[in-house]
Amino acid sequence: MILEIAQIDVKPGSEGAFETNIARAAEIFRAAAGCRSFAVRRSVEKPQRYRLLIEWDTLEAHTQDFTGSEAWKTYRAMVADTFASPPQVEHTELTLRAF
Repeated sequence: MILEIAQIDVKPGSEGAFETNIARAAEIFRAAAGCRSFAVRRSVEKPQRYRLLIEWDTLEAHTQDFTGSEAWKTYRAMVADTFASPPQVEHTELTLRAF
């Protein structure tokens, strides 16, 4: 299982629009092959910063199958106008679950 962490900084004043549209976009991810979970967290210290936490079966399910697809283009069209800068994305593997 791969966890994608996407850090998204939104334009000041666009937090509500981003949250509305990312909630709608969750259905796109639900339907994506290999996507297992989708969560959004908002920073307490920097309220214009969000992190998308998306679990994928494999790295390729995200990078090859989803990114660039029509579903991805639809998702990006829903939220991209709220971005202050391009999202920063990284993929992680679980190495320890302590408790």
